[in-house]
Amino acid sequence: MFRRHIEEKSALVFSFEQARKRRLHMVFVPFDIDAVWVVDGVVTAVRRLQAWWGYASHRADLILELPAGAAATIK
Repeated sequence: MFRRHIEEKSALVFSFEQARKRRLHMVFVPFDIDAVWVVDGVVTAVRRLQAWWGYASHRADLILELPAGAAATIK
């Protein structure tokens, strides 16, 4: 929150001890991002979250936040 952008070729990584439903929101984030939810090393969801009002929730023990478009080839 309150950042102006995510640097190209950078990511924010959120690691958790156990998998459960994890929510992301874009309140106070003025740019789109790609988000990737992972459970035990397997990608479970990839979503583009829209600036200011994007929201998504999926099961994960690891979440990656990437610049918009960076997750286009992740399956």
